[in-house]
Amino acid sequence: MFSHRNLPSLAPFVSAYASLTGYIMMIKPFIEMTIPPPLQNYIISYLNSFLHSTPSTLTLIIDDQIKNGMFNELYGAAQVYLSTKINCNAARLRISRDRSEKNVNLHLSVGEVVSDVYQGIELKWRFCVESKKTNMVHDFGEHFKLNSKREYFELSFENKHRDLVLNSYIPYVESKAKVINNERKILKMYSYCNMYLKWQSVNLEHPSTFNTMAMNDDLKRSVIDDLDRFIRRKDFYKRVGKPWKRGYLLYGPPGTGKTSLVAAIAKYLKFDIYDLQLASVREDADLRRLLLGTRNSSILLVEDIDCAVDLHTRLQPKIQDDTKCSQQRFHRAQEPVIPMNVFTGKSTVTMVKTILSKNKFQHIDGLWSSCGDERIVIFTTNHKEKLDPALLRPGRMDMHIHMGHCCFDVFKTLASNYLGLSHDDPHHLYPEIERLIKGEVLTPAQVAEELMKNEDPDVALEGLVKVLQRKRSELEKLEEET
Repeated sequence: MFSHRNLPSLAPFVSAYASLTGYIMMIKPFIEMTIPPPLQNYIISYLNSFLHSTPSTLTLIIDDQIKNGMFNELYGAAQVYLSTKINCNAARLRISRDRSEKNVNLHLSVGEVVSDVYQGIELKWRFCVESKKTNMVHDFGEHFKLNSKREYFELSFENKHRDLVLNSYIPYVESKAKVINNERKILKMYSYCNMYLKWQSVNLEHPSTFNTMAMNDDLKRSVIDDLDRFIRRKDFYKRVGKPWKRGYLLYGPPGTGKTSLVAAIAKYLKFDIYDLQLASVREDADLRRLLLGTRNSSILLVEDIDCAVDLHTRLQPKIQDDTKCSQQRFHRAQEPVIPMNVFTGKSTVTMVKTILSKNKFQHIDGLWSSCGDERIVIFTTNHKEKLDPALLRPGRMDMHIHMGHCCFDVFKTLASNYLGLSHDDPHHLYPEIERLIKGEVLTPAQVAEELMKNEDPDVALEGLVKVLQRKRSELEKLEEET
């Protein structure tokens, strides 16, 4: 049977440790007096490196987003660059093809590795995805889980090449990605995904261009000139201390081509569009995350801002009543039920009020100005007079573009697009159409609808003349009654 008596005595070990400690304490002053401090530090550093050897392989993590929510431009560059490095040796790949694309797109599958060689250095890229659920709490106390997803690349190489990779290879990847993007630029339309709190994209397939855009020629020229001036004045904006951004307000009745003009601007500049739907923005933090998640050389689009203003106006009495409920609780049962947002637990009224507050526009103005370069923000509205004057001030909305009813110049562009009629050889009905179309009679969308009813120019234009005559007669009758 095992007995503690068989254990060796610890006395010799304790005695040896005490003696060693004593010797060290005796020679320590001698070492400090005779060995210079720099040499002491070198010896200590050498011993540390000997005892804790540096790993031979270094792995860099390239996340899709930076900590503050901004999109990581290096991640985007790596995506584009690696799409040209995928070879037949890959075990698993993701493939896709949009209906507007001719070729199949190859993407790395989760965990797949791609090798690259740069100046004799072997590097390995690995694509990773992490999904997790975050516990969230409603304002009224209920809990729910919110899905989030983190995408990132792992770049591994020998540690001794650290400086070359950071100072030469990474800039090389960024420059190559820029060249590839310019060669195969496919415009994207981004929308907000509540599921993962990030932007998701589809290819922008709107056919509108400035060549086919039905708008006044002088106005079109002024818009193009303003865009050209904005793009070439990067150094000017830096010199005067202003953010390199430009704001446009497109206003006019429905069917006048506001959305088509946005698409034409995006195609002309080769800018992606971020479609910001205010109804999907729940909190200021979400708006901040959205704006910081956008890329350079892009357009932030906020459509039909007047519709949100109308909703805010209609619901304002309910908002005021809601603040009095603590004093008049017995009246609550008689009030209409206001929808609640499933994410925040706040009423739609409260959310709309928050969305339309000046604080939201300050976020858009401030963050959009500071989180990147070469940015454009476009608001569209059917009723300019309903907007807050603070939104319309210079520096926020730099250029106001009125998209009005169809004039004769706009009609000629539409006739050329839809019927193939030449400006140099006008149709015999043009003088009659020019006389009838003056004033606010039809929108470009209404004229286009009439021209699409028949492929024969004579029949189509005769139908348009009848519609214009009827519409003008109705307008004259209304004027007489008033």
